Amino acid sequence: MSAPLPRGTRRGLLAAMALAASAARAQPVPWPARPIRLVVPFPPGGPTDIVARVLAERMSRTLGQSVVVENRPGANGNIGNDAVAKAEPDGYTVLYNTSSIALSPALYTRLPYDTLRDLAPVVQTATIPLVLAVNPGLPVQDVRGFVEYVRARPGQLSYGSAGNGNVTHLAAFLLLRSQGLDAVHVGYRGSAPALVDAVGGQVQFLTDTVNSALPLIREGRLRALAVTSPKRLTPLPEVPTIAETLIPGFDVGAWQGIMVPARTPAPVIAALNAAALAALADNDVRAKLAEQGTEPLGSTPEEYGRILRDETARWGRVIAESGVRLD
Repeated sequence: MSAPLPRGTRRGLLAAMALAASAARAQPVPWPARPIRLVVPFPPGGPTDIVARVLAERMSRTLGQSVVVENRPGANGNIGNDAVAKAEPDGYTVLYNTSSIALSPALYTRLPYDTLRDLAPVVQTATIPLVLAVNPGLPVQDVRGFVEYVRARPGQLSYGSAGNGNVTHLAAFLLLRSQGLDAVHVGYRGSAPALVDAVGGQVQFLTDTVNSALPLIREGRLRALAVTSPKRLTPLPEVPTIAETLIPGFDVGAWQGIMVPARTPAPVIAALNAAALAALADNDVRAKLAEQGTEPLGSTPEEYGRILRDETARWGRVIAESGVRLD
């Protein structure tokens, strides 16, 4: 039998064991150790949700944990944005944002969060161009014919959008303003009801995201006149751009990205960025996005931060000129 340890030695050993246990508890748990919640601040099945789910599935494989999409729609994306801005900065609550986040500071007098202060950029993921589409009963076949038709009927035609101040509203506003045209705006609660009324003729035209409008265009229930991207789109190769037909340099898209609460650790942001870039480089992901007319992008967190600042300033000027306010 071993001799008992001297009392002083026992005390020292117990103290060392307690110190080791305390140090073990202080060690950070490797991230991610549990599923990650990807908040989409728009309804399920919409253009943002579709892309977010494609990327979430592929990012899960890279991160070794499920990336679970949670829809938190409302207030032009601000309900979901605010929820993430106020979440713990631990990398387990992540925002899949759209360009609406750059519009909101100019649209709302009081926002419950500050985009550039309360959220940290991770990566710009994709952009979805818009398409100018008309009800097939409108006797126009191209964008120049459309302009002349609207010009001859000031204030008599109406156009739909996914909501007041949404990029689908402001893109049409920019187009009409550039040509000195007057039409009545009708804002809806999302793209789906706006598209339904465009098909039914309650509104005569709209600019909507390509991935939302594409099925109706293919079925002949809407007629595509032009797209808002700098170059033509693979799903609609015969449809010209507004830049080539009407307004040189015209480029408006509903871009998307990933953000996290401010003060999220830099290594977590770097890991999320790497997982998103891997997803955007994946051939299967790119094929799925191409089918929808969605262009994959990719950026560093710093690049995305600059984009957010520039776009916030740009749309602030446009919204000031439009006179749109949402509160």
